[in-house]
Amino acid sequence: MTSRGNHVARATFESKVPPFYYRPSASDCQLLREQWIRAKYERQEFTHPERQEPYSAGYREGFLWKRGRDNGQFLSRKFVLTEREGALKYFNRSDAKEPKAIMKIEHLNATFQPAKIGHPHGLQVTYLKDNSTRNIFVYHEDGKEMVDWFNALRAARFHYLQVAFPGASDADLVPKLSRNYLQEGYMEKTGPKQTEGFRKRWFTMDDRRLMYFKDPLVRMGRGPRAPAAWTRPLGSPARLGGADQHLLGELKMTGRAGKEGPGLGAARGSEQRSARSPSQDAFARGEVFIGSRESGYTVLDGLPPSTQGHHWPHGITIVTPERRFLLACETESEQRAWMEAFRKVVDRPMLPQEYAGEVGGAAWGPSRMAPSGPDPWDRVPFPVEAHFKHKP
Repeated sequence: MTSRGNHVARATFESKVPPFYYRPSASDCQLLREQWIRAKYERQEFTHPERQEPYSAGYREGFLWKRGRDNGQFLSRKFVLTEREGALKYFNRSDAKEPKAIMKIEHLNATFQPAKIGHPHGLQVTYLKDNSTRNIFVYHEDGKEMVDWFNALRAARFHYLQVAFPGASDADLVPKLSRNYLQEGYMEKTGPKQTEGFRKRWFTMDDRRLMYFKDPLVRMGRGPRAPAAWTRPLGSPARLGGADQHLLGELKMTGRAGKEGPGLGAARGSEQRSARSPSQDAFARGEVFIGSRESGYTVLDGLPPSTQGHHWPHGITIVTPERRFLLACETESEQRAWMEAFRKVVDRPMLPQEYAGEVGGAAWGPSRMAPSGPDPWDRVPFPVEAHFKHKP
């Protein structure tokens, strides 16, 4: 009976879900789970397609709080998403004729990172700039607005991929619209000579790209303000299907978030943030491409016997066609998690565009340079391999 009820509820309330709309699981952040249920039952967006315009129109314009690259302050910035130009742009001033940055849809990814950003609506957007991965961190006080932006980006990616791969099915394209990171956390690393001291760095595994930063963004004096108390409770749980009741999990919702939005050029006033580590990288300090086993990549448990200088005992060696990368984890459980993530990537056959020196449309090559200067690590000529670069 319960299964039949769930089927009827889905047939009614999910009858017209766009293929690009993100369907959250129980492991997703609270915002995605909550807005999915509100969209289904309160706003009934999936039974009335005209209510999907905020993320289906192919154009979206608005203001988001964006974290500054140098000082860590969140400032209001105007964002424009245009599918016609295939780009997400943001502007520092309302009267600016030229955008501060142009992010091509083909190279863009977005993932919610509330803990890292320090706000329940925090979104991390990554894209390529001068062949290096660039991060921007944004949020909006209204949860619906932020999820609408997220799904608008997915819609733009979906329509781009439909043109790029005309024979692909929706099922083939949907997994490529956005992706969560395979693994994140601290590890120690050493340099290319493998005689340098090991340094603690924050690592992010994004598909086949292993990137590292000095610290995660969460190292801030004060995070952004959490949204105002909810003022309208979610509909009675009796209306929800069993799957949605499970999805709600431990959501603690007592009302609806305030809808205040940022005005262009404003700082958060008394909430203006200063990072404890203001030089937090907008660019990854280093990146390495991890290919498939057939292409000469593998991952080994432990470090070479002669390795010295690491403080953490649980080593990992990434073997590429040209060199080895030595890493160390603090605990055995962290080592197992990283090994599992690396092996999933290594065991997966490479795509044709990856052999051509691309990952998700992003060019990879030994000529990549960081904004701060040349790579102190040895450049690697292997055509599909990126490598830890610029700062140690």
